[in-house]
Amino acid sequence: MNSSWRRSLAPRAAGVVYALIALVAILTITSAVQGRPSYLSSVNLSNILDQSALIAILAIFMTVVLISGNFDLSVASTAALAGTVALKTIDSYGPVVALLAALITGALVGLVNAVLVQKLGVNAFIVTLGTLTAVRGVVQAILDGQSITATDTTLLDIATARWTLPLWAAIAVGALLIAGAFVLVRRGSSVVSTAGLWFAGLALILLAVFRPLMLTQTAPVWIMLVLAVVTALVLRFTVVGRNLYAVGGNPEAARLSGIAVDRYKMVAFVVNGTVAAMVGVLYAGRFNSVDPTVLTGGELTVIAAAVLGGTSLFGGSGYVAKSVVGTLILFTLSNGFNVLNIGSNYQNVVQGTVLVAAASLYTATSTRERRRFRLALRRNKGEPPESAKPEQKVLVEH
Repeated sequence: MNSSWRRSLAPRAAGVVYALIALVAILTITSAVQGRPSYLSSVNLSNILDQSALIAILAIFMTVVLISGNFDLSVASTAALAGTVALKTIDSYGPVVALLAALITGALVGLVNAVLVQKLGVNAFIVTLGTLTAVRGVVQAILDGQSITATDTTLLDIATARWTLPLWAAIAVGALLIAGAFVLVRRGSSVVSTAGLWFAGLALILLAVFRPLMLTQTAPVWIMLVLAVVTALVLRFTVVGRNLYAVGGNPEAARLSGIAVDRYKMVAFVVNGTVAAMVGVLYAGRFNSVDPTVLTGGELTVIAAAVLGGTSLFGGSGYVAKSVVGTLILFTLSNGFNVLNIGSNYQNVVQGTVLVAAASLYTATSTRERRRFRLALRRNKGEPPESAKPEQKVLVEH
C-alpha cells in the first residue's frame, strides 16, 4: 500500500498535477503582488473551466486514440464540419435532425480514417493530415467564405446553459467516488490506478464545503467531467480498456492473444470522430454561428494537452485525467497571461517551452525506468549488467 502511494505521488505519475498547482500558485502570488483581483476567485476559475471544456473533451478521446497506437490530426476540422452541418440544417429540419446529421458526419470522417489506416495500411499521420485538409476544404466550400447564423437558438441555449449541482448531491457523489476507490483497492487494484477517483471525490467534497459557487458551471464543463470519469473507468477497470492498452502497447502480442486489434483501433477512430462532432455542435451553439476558420489549429492544442498529460505518442500508455489536467495547464497559462496583460508573443514562447520541457521530462524518466527494469530483470536471471565489459562478464559468469 505504501509503495503504491509513493508511486502515485512520484513526479513521473503526478508531475502534471504538481505543474498545475505550481502554475496556479505563481499566478495567484503575482496577481496579489500587482494588486489585481484574486486569481483564485470562483468567477475566474469558472472561466478557465468553461474555456478549456471543449478542448478537454477532444483531449480525452485523443488520449484513447493515442493509447490504441494511432493519432488523429483531423479532430478540429471534423468538429468544424459537424458544427457547420448542424447550423445549416437546424432551421429547416429542427435540432434533433441537425444533431444527428452532425454526429453521423463526425462518425463517417472517423470511419474513413479508420479504414485507410487499418485496412489499407496508410500511415495515420498522412491519412489524418489529408482528412484535416480535405474536411477543412469542405467547410470552406459549404460556407463559401461567409459565416452563417441560425435562427433556431436551441443549440445556443444548450451550449450556454448553466447547470447547478446541489450541495448534498456534490457531497454524496464525492463520497461515492472515494468509497468506490477504496473498494477497488481492497479488491486488489493499485492506488495508482484509482488515484483519479480519490482526487475527484475529495475535490468535489472540498468544493461543496468551501466553494459552493463552483458547483454552478456551463453545460460543456459538466459534459467534460462526466465523459472524463466514464472514460477513465472504462479504460482502467474493464476488459475493453485493458485490451485497448494491449493493442497499443504490443499489437502483435495482442493479436496472438485473440484480441481483434483492427476492430479496437477502428472503433477508437470512429468514437473520436463522433465526439469531435459533438464538440463542434457545442462550439457552434456557443456563438450560434460558424465561419470558415472555426477551430483552426485546435488539433495541435489537443495533442499538446495529451502530451502534457504524459500520453505516449507510440501507444499503450496514457491517462484521461492527466490529459484533462494538461488542458487546464494550457488554458491556465493563457488565462494568466491575459490577467497579467502579457503579450501573445510571449504566450506562444512560454507554452511551446512548457510543452517541450514536459515531453523531454517524460521521455527521460521513461528511458531511465526502462533501463532500471532491464537491469533488475538481468540481475534476477543472474546475468551481468549490460554496461559490464566483456572480461567483467566472463568473471561474473565464472
